[in-house]
Amino acid sequence: DRPMSATEKAGHTFLASLGKTRLRPGGVEATEWLFSQSQLTPGSQVLEVACNMATTAIEIVQRFGCTVYAIDMDKTALSNARNNVAANGLENHIHVMAANASTLPFADNSFDVVINEAMLTMYADKAKAKLIAEYYRVLKPGGRLLTHDIMFTAQKLGAGEQGQLVDVVKSNVSPMTRQGWRDLFLNCGFEQVLQQNGNMSLMSPRGLIRDEGLTGAVKIVFNGLRTSENRRRFLKMFRFFRSQRHQLNYIACCSVKGK
Repeated sequence: DRPMSATEKAGHTFLASLGKTRLRPGGVEATEWLFSQSQLTPGSQVLEVACNMATTAIEIVQRFGCTVYAIDMDKTALSNARNNVAANGLENHIHVMAANASTLPFADNSFDVVINEAMLTMYADKAKAKLIAEYYRVLKPGGRLLTHDIMFTAQKLGAGEQGQLVDVVKSNVSPMTRQGWRDLFLNCGFEQVLQQNGNMSLMSPRGLIRDEGLTGAVKIVFNGLRTSENRRRFLKMFRFFRSQRHQLNYIACCSVKGK
């Protein structure tokens, strides 16, 4: 197999190859807000769906001391996650495993918290509901679903801009409005949905520095501009997100299952 070129990779894979560690639309700000809503304690059982490199799972354990099951379907992500967990000496707290989010290998009412960042946006609306129903099933009564995605500030993008978004991220991105996200969780049975939204930090200079630190941000930009192929992709992403910064926000939701 020949390695994928910079132009073919999914947006988050391309950014990770440049050295980006925070691959979520709202970066640290959104994740921090989710943590503040989580009510996590050392006894909490947590499921992270689409754990990627286990950055969030590691942070959760370091901060709250709970047990995390971190799942993903991507072999490379799982291998990176296992290495990161081992490097932090957290094998007793974080169980990294391959599992499919649409048929979770866990019993009903197993988890206090399910966290799923920057994944639901990638699915059509019917498929989103199917995944959320599965998260709802494995949550304990009173449990919390923490999600972090992309939101339209107006109704939706024009057809041309939506096409550009799909082209830039190399994935069928289907954001929703703030109300659309709220309704989705309520229709799946959650009794309360708390929300926070703000500017996407993925590619903005301020967001890059906040998420990666100054040295990290400089390294990412350097790697992004180093080869002509990287430069084309990096600048295309940068310009698109900059031009759409008023239409596209991150949204973080904490959806609470009834007792």
